[in-house]
Amino acid sequence: MSTGAIARFVLKHKLLVVVAWVVVAAISFGLVSTVTSGLSHQFTLPGKEGAEISGQVQGRYGVGGFNDPVIAVVTLPEGTTVDSPGIKAQLTTAFDRITKSSPQTRVASYASTGDRAFVSTDGRTTFALAYLPSDETGLIDLPAVKEAMTGVTVAGAPVLLTGRPVLATESSSGGAGVLVELLIGGGGALLVLAYIFGSFLALLPILMAIVAIPTTFLLIGGVNQLTDVNFIVQFLIALIGLGVAIDYALLVVTRWREERAAGRPNEAAVQRAMETAGHAVVFSGTTVSIGLLALVVLPVPFMRSVGYAGMLIPLVSVVVTLTLLPVILATIGPKLDWPRGRSGHQSHPGWHAWATVVVRHRIAATVVALVVLGALLVPAFGITVGDPRPDALNGSGAAQQGLVALQDAGIPGGAMSPFQVLVQGGDAHAVATALDRVNGLRGAVAPAGAGWSQGGSSLVIALPDTDGSSQAAMTVLDRVRDVAHAQPGQVGVGGPAAFNADFTDAVYGSFPLMVGLIALVTYILLVRAFRSLVLPLKALALNVLSVGAAYGVLVLIWQHGYGSEAIWGIPATGAITSWVPLMVFAFLFGLSMDYEVFILARMREEYDATGSTDRAIVGGLSLTGRLVTCAALILFLSFTGMASGPQTEIKMLATGLAAGIILDATVVRALLVPALISLMGHWNWWLPGWLERVVPHPESRATA
Repeated sequence: MSTGAIARFVLKHKLLVVVAWVVVAAISFGLVSTVTSGLSHQFTLPGKEGAEISGQVQGRYGVGGFNDPVIAVVTLPEGTTVDSPGIKAQLTTAFDRITKSSPQTRVASYASTGDRAFVSTDGRTTFALAYLPSDETGLIDLPAVKEAMTGVTVAGAPVLLTGRPVLATESSSGGAGVLVELLIGGGGALLVLAYIFGSFLALLPILMAIVAIPTTFLLIGGVNQLTDVNFIVQFLIALIGLGVAIDYALLVVTRWREERAAGRPNEAAVQRAMETAGHAVVFSGTTVSIGLLALVVLPVPFMRSVGYAGMLIPLVSVVVTLTLLPVILATIGPKLDWPRGRSGHQSHPGWHAWATVVVRHRIAATVVALVVLGALLVPAFGITVGDPRPDALNGSGAAQQGLVALQDAGIPGGAMSPFQVLVQGGDAHAVATALDRVNGLRGAVAPAGAGWSQGGSSLVIALPDTDGSSQAAMTVLDRVRDVAHAQPGQVGVGGPAAFNADFTDAVYGSFPLMVGLIALVTYILLVRAFRSLVLPLKALALNVLSVGAAYGVLVLIWQHGYGSEAIWGIPATGAITSWVPLMVFAFLFGLSMDYEVFILARMREEYDATGSTDRAIVGGLSLTGRLVTCAALILFLSFTGMASGPQTEIKMLATGLAAGIILDATVVRALLVPALISLMGHWNWWLPGWLERVVPHPESRATA
């Protein structure tokens, strides 16, 4: 069904449409908290050793597996070492408090094993690894352990709690939640919309988002009954949904105003807006959905769930825009267009002048844009995916002091995320002895006790010399696995570091397939939208270039720290969290295509009317330039709201999305796109004759 037919239907059944959406919205608002509380916190990776062994460790021992240990660290006073009289007994007493505070906890330390891997070279700093039980969301019981260790000392020196779980928990406390992020994004969006419309029409796009976001949550609840949906989806629905729903409504309302300014009666203006801008909204929403749905080709269940769920975000926004919005415009739209701070005609003299300059100096404009994007693209080739360094987890207080104590003592970051080796039907001490000789390990130990041996299996802890996010650690992991697999019995390597390495291999090994699938389907859709074989190729190439530039920004700001410290007080992470580049690609590819469709569809309409490519560029950009820039600004504000969240990984994601959207709307769409179209001339519109039978002509369908 065409957008024009949909508009005719909803305008004939206004009351039915409004009542239906009121009922859906009421149910959705009532169930949002139930849906979010039921989202999964599990990360599984079938068929991969890291996930399989971690799951077996978690299942057999009830602790560890997918969680890094809490680290209790103490730096003894000058002149005192772990070998000093009475120190070992004091360490035993101190670390036993952890075990007593949280049942099932298993602790390994110098005091319990006698292994020097737990001691600094000078003998003054030592640490214990404490694996704590976790709930169904993966959270461990830190408050009880913190309370038990408060005021505990060894030889007068305090015992400090640190480690990735502690650092991450402290960085999460006091941070803004999804509601606050929505308020930031929504408030900024309202200011931009007020500038665009100069009337109460600014409230309409916000209203569409208010309806679309809870409705998406309602549908996610249904998906969650069929397959686990990861909790990350709630951030994406709230903020991506806010931006997309507003963008789509903004496009339609703007065109409606333009048609009314041209003298059309109100309902006729609504009908025309839906036939033109509504058509662009359908294609935009479809491309965003494809970008997210393509995640299902990845062999990772939680990413698949993000794909299924993420697909619903733009689709719901499209449905709301095509059904509820035209009814509101046809009934109270004219009354909301008060006090008419701006005229209905959307051609902007500033953008007209800009487009004229770009067309006149198209070669220079192309060079400038490519230089800017190329400068950002170069760092992207040095991207490292993995866990951020421990000191980038933004911890504070005792956790940060404990981390500094480890670093000052020369104890490497690998101690924060040891490999967990599960030995079944073999000798754990023999395995530890063999692993102890592996180059790149600080040491390997097979702790004694019931917590470390159960049901014919035993655990060995292997401490890498380098942080788990580095390439060197991945090399060490390969060596550890080679030695482990060569031992008698069944020996496998798990733990978060091993899981993350396998995750990266699984996801990015399938990444080309995902990109190819997105490109193919998107190209077919865009050929139909633009009636050209050339424009879609250019659109795809520029989208990839835009995403690559966003990756470069991620590397510069986070991996190298040129911005993370100044803005958030977080040092260079050394790596980009493994799932972030994937999510940035999936969302940016679709979202940036919104702007491509908005601009090129209008240029196509201008070209069909004038037959001149340069006039089409100037006319199309003068009509859509301000709209696209403001739409990008709204999304940018939404992502800025996301960056106020406490987790470093969420800040990374927000940075990549915000940078990509701004670069795409300015350097790419406002500069490079018109320059390249002008350079390509009539070749932009090339379409073989045989395709005319399947690609609608402008007389048979409208463009935006």
